[in-house]
Amino acid sequence: MPPHHGCSSLQSAAACPANCCYADILPIQKRSPNPDAIPHDHTYSFQIKTSLIALSDIFQVSIDDLIRSNLSHRDLEIIRNKELRVLAISVDAHKNANIELVDTKAEAGYLESFNDPEYIRDLPKIGFPQLPLGTYRGFEIRGDSMLPMESGSIVICSYVEQLKDIKKDRTYVVVSKTEGLVYKRLRPEWEKDRLILVSDNENYLPYPISLDEIAEVWQYYAHLSFSDARYTFHQMLEEKLQDIQRKVSEVHFRITAEASSEPDGRL
Repeated sequence: MPPHHGCSSLQSAAACPANCCYADILPIQKRSPNPDAIPHDHTYSFQIKTSLIALSDIFQVSIDDLIRSNLSHRDLEIIRNKELRVLAISVDAHKNANIELVDTKAEAGYLESFNDPEYIRDLPKIGFPQLPLGTYRGFEIRGDSMLPMESGSIVICSYVEQLKDIKKDRTYVVVSKTEGLVYKRLRPEWEKDRLILVSDNENYLPYPISLDEIAEVWQYYAHLSFSDARYTFHQMLEEKLQDIQRKVSEVHFRITAEASSEPDGRL
């Protein structure tokens, strides 16, 4: 049977827009004049097998991928984990995982689409030398809860495959629907099925998060800062000293005011 719609070769037949030429890619076993000689279901199975083999050869894709995979995601990989969720990552031409960057502008979208391979593919990529084996992602930190790491720094983190691998008082990026994307020091309380999130800035109180609420956990590996770390540290100390002086002044004023308002007890 010749290809339809003007298809003149195996390649054009495979690309036929009507999808009607796949069965003609390889010669199909002819039926016997006697319909009882070869059952129809056997012939149909043979047609499917030969067509799949031909498509596999043409597109350089395994038959298993043809049947089971979404081929539009061939530049993506998905890491599956029994304890956490499905992790989508992108890979380069050499099958090495990229480091996607989630900045503050992308945070809201990340919380909604972190399991969408196409969304992950479209995130900006950054390079970092000599990373150990693993899956990495970059997160832009905002706020002053983790000073002296200032707002705007980029934290390079490795993916935590199992929650039990979390180490006490190490820093992590935690992704959850309730708290969003936060960078904190973690203290596991396994007996209560929760983590305590602790800020390095003592002005912020620790708070718990249930293990059930956690979508992703990324462990700190390195960070990129865009200011003088020593200057930032001294600035932080100066601000603390000013805050202490302000509080001492308030106490002194209150004591002085109370003393002046008391009646003179002398005769």
